[in-house]
Amino acid sequence: MTNNSRAILWALAATALFAIVAAMAKFAVRDYHVLQILFFRQVAVFLSSLPAISRGFPDSLRTRHPLLHGVRLVGAFTALSCGIWAVAVLPLTTATTLGFAQVFFTALLALWFLNEPIGRHRLTAIAVGFFGVVIVMRPGATGLFDLHALIPLLGAFGAAMAVTSVRRLSQTDSTATLLVYQSLFVGLLAGIPLLWLWVTPDVFGFLFLAAMGMLATLGQWIGVKALRLGEASVIGNIEYTKLIHAALLGFVIFGEIPDAYTLLGAAIIIGAALYIFQRETRQRGG
Repeated sequence: MTNNSRAILWALAATALFAIVAAMAKFAVRDYHVLQILFFRQVAVFLSSLPAISRGFPDSLRTRHPLLHGVRLVGAFTALSCGIWAVAVLPLTTATTLGFAQVFFTALLALWFLNEPIGRHRLTAIAVGFFGVVIVMRPGATGLFDLHALIPLLGAFGAAMAVTSVRRLSQTDSTATLLVYQSLFVGLLAGIPLLWLWVTPDVFGFLFLAAMGMLATLGQWIGVKALRLGEASVIGNIEYTKLIHAALLGFVIFGEIPDAYTLLGAAIIIGAALYIFQRETRQRGG
């Protein structure tokens, strides 16, 4: 298997975990502020990074690209906060689908800043996948032109900034270094307002928030590994499979029943993802 093919498998696992976390967040926002949920998540990320950081401290915190870290952290905060906010005000499938704009943003940023080639086959797969998203949403359908739709779109751009930055940073910095910087910066931005927004959770609430943090952290570690192996524009295409997870979770947990448009769009999205995966596995090298 090529590096891109192995990266795709890791990205599929990360996507499934993030879909589960999004569904959990839709429950959590009923009782806790978006920033409190985000704070718990970053605490889990920070704790998971401590063992690796402590082994090489202080060298493990050094980086050759502090400015790029800054860009990545701004993107990460925007993506994470908007991601939680979006599922609070939109149906899970709608928020997930609009978040697929990240694929286009990532492809463009990877082309401009990483000089990654985007051939016609890969570009076609991205376009076909997004066409599947349009079928799911249907122009004029409720939620497509809702002002709330700007929230996941803003988050998608932030995610593309973070993904593109991590692709470059992962070549020189360890995964622990990447995650500890994110957890400190994003945790600080989310934590300061909690002086006024904090809601003390009960035992179940604490365990639920902690579980969200741990699953999200696992997803991030896996996601960074995928970006370390593969090209950002390739990994971005795998985001489409998140719709499948969202539809299943929406049906099982929230009683959302996918209609014919959703099923047709999902089939097209899966086909696009499988096409690029099959093409990558046939190539040698990464």
